[in-house]
Amino acid sequence: MTVQGKAAVALVLALVALAGLAPWIAPHDPNLPDFDAVLSAPGAGHLFGTDPLGRDVLSRVIAASRVALTVGGVSVSASLVLGGGLGLLAGYLGGWIDVAVIAVADVMAAFPAVLLALALAAVLGPGLVNVTLAIAVANLPIFARLARSQTRVVRELGFVETRRALGFGPLHILFCTIAPNILPPLITQACLLFASSILTESYLSFLGVGLQPPQASWGQMLHEATGFLDQAPWLAWFPGCAITVTVFGFNLLGDVMGDGLDPRNVVTDLDAGKS
Repeated sequence: MTVQGKAAVALVLALVALAGLAPWIAPHDPNLPDFDAVLSAPGAGHLFGTDPLGRDVLSRVIAASRVALTVGGVSVSASLVLGGGLGLLAGYLGGWIDVAVIAVADVMAAFPAVLLALALAAVLGPGLVNVTLAIAVANLPIFARLARSQTRVVRELGFVETRRALGFGPLHILFCTIAPNILPPLITQACLLFASSILTESYLSFLGVGLQPPQASWGQMLHEATGFLDQAPWLAWFPGCAITVTVFGFNLLGDVMGDGLDPRNVVTDLDAGKS
């Protein structure tokens, strides 16, 4: 594994560990106000300072990491399974199923994913479940179109024809032969969409249609900081840095996985080994 790959894996694992251990490593209760420490600057007692209610910013950043990774993981997993499954069926079966799936995907893809998620979140209402659902639906056409295009290529390859000639049924060919061969680009896309889903959740919470107080969210923390940028700029620094590092980590992981799963790189490595 390259240095870049090791750095990406280490960063993502650190973020996952931070989110998983959030209740135990946060130095203070993230939702507990302390009116004696309102807008305290970063220091020994509060490393990231405090907010207008005296809540510890570091604890809220750590608690919000669990929210961000939960929304990203659940929404991307749901859209990968549903959208990828629909694209797999459309690409393999063709006919009216293919036309219907790609038509719906094209209509949804006509809107930027952020705007589509915003509209859905506004209709469904704020909250963790509704935001996750809105982001999952917004990501569906991306996986559906990618899975369909990959399936249409793989289904014409020789090893699939060999399976048919040997008498394997459509379900076996679909899920045991084609699906594993289209999975690498879907996994790469999932890593990239994980990052964009975290950004989308931050946008929605910043605009007030995502997570609601007192639940900690990086986007909501940035929204609360807008009125105190001159007086307490650390309120925006730390959640903003958390978003940047997390998005960078998953984008880097997606790039590394894309390079590692590219068959052309595998062939190149084999040729280099022979030489």
